[in-house]
Amino acid sequence: MSSLSVSFSDVEQAAVRLESIARRTPLIENDALNEQVGKRVLVKLECLQHTGSFKWRGAWNALMTMHERTPGAGGVIAYSSGNHAQGVARAAKRLGIPAVIVMPEDAPAVKIRNTRGYGAEVVFYDRARGESREAVGEALAEARGLTLIRPYDDVNVIAGQGTCGLEIAAQAAELGVDTASVLVCCGGGGLTSGIAIALHGFKPDEGHNTNRNTESGGPAGFCVRPVEPELADDVCRSLVSGKRESLSSVPNSVCDAIITPSPGELTFPIMAELCGGGLTVSEEDAIEAVRFAFDQLRVVAEPGGAVALAAALKHGSQDSADAIVVVITGGNVDPVWLAGVLSG
Repeated sequence: MSSLSVSFSDVEQAAVRLESIARRTPLIENDALNEQVGKRVLVKLECLQHTGSFKWRGAWNALMTMHERTPGAGGVIAYSSGNHAQGVARAAKRLGIPAVIVMPEDAPAVKIRNTRGYGAEVVFYDRARGESREAVGEALAEARGLTLIRPYDDVNVIAGQGTCGLEIAAQAAELGVDTASVLVCCGGGGLTSGIAIALHGFKPDEGHNTNRNTESGGPAGFCVRPVEPELADDVCRSLVSGKRESLSSVPNSVCDAIITPSPGELTFPIMAELCGGGLTVSEEDAIEAVRFAFDQLRVVAEPGGAVALAAALKHGSQDSADAIVVVITGGNVDPVWLAGVLSG
């Protein structure tokens, strides 16, 4: 663990910063889901987190860490398709500092509207034509003297996302589950790597468990497995090849929240060391999972936030673990699109 960029201690410190700030989102069980998959499936509802996604955890931890180290620091800038945008914008508003968010022109309207609603300035870039959000963000940060808060390649963001893993371990234990595959919707890998660090360091006698599932080559316990759309499988391919793979082009996918060009420089070594094999699902699988979440779980999930549920529905019966934990990572979905999906 010492060679990795983020430690279990970093996650524990993030948990202190997020205490009473982040919601302890529910971990639920559903009879229809268990029956369809053929085993116990526990669903972590990060779609009920502040700003509608897990991104609030990392954003608050990153901005609070910056605030603690440099009180009175200037504004911040972030690039995001919408969920990290809202997390950073809300955190900046609470701390009374300005925020600039670089968003793709084709981002869902609800995410743009909510980001602006938190008082952030939105600057657009052309994702469809390959314009680099990183280049736009870094140029603006230098020109305006802003601190860049990256969506996943940031130690404090990863640590903040890891607090979700601490909750999963404690809540699963309350439900009598200490051996499971943990399926996580994955873009750049911030949440996936953060949860992996948290579960790797969690020992039962102290409320933590260090064991790992046989899927990842270790003894029984929790095994984190990233889940991606088939059109954007860079993390899955990277875990197979042992090096960071990239997408050749930006796909037209309903899973906009988790479309990234490649796994992060910080996140990939963590996933390579601590995670099991990745899983992919089709666009149709993701949409069906959105329907299932609404019809059976009575929650709203966006497609990118539902791919882990889709993987459980599609691959869960073949998983060697006795139980599965699914993280629904976000619920910021366009209402018109959702109405169309639900109406068939």
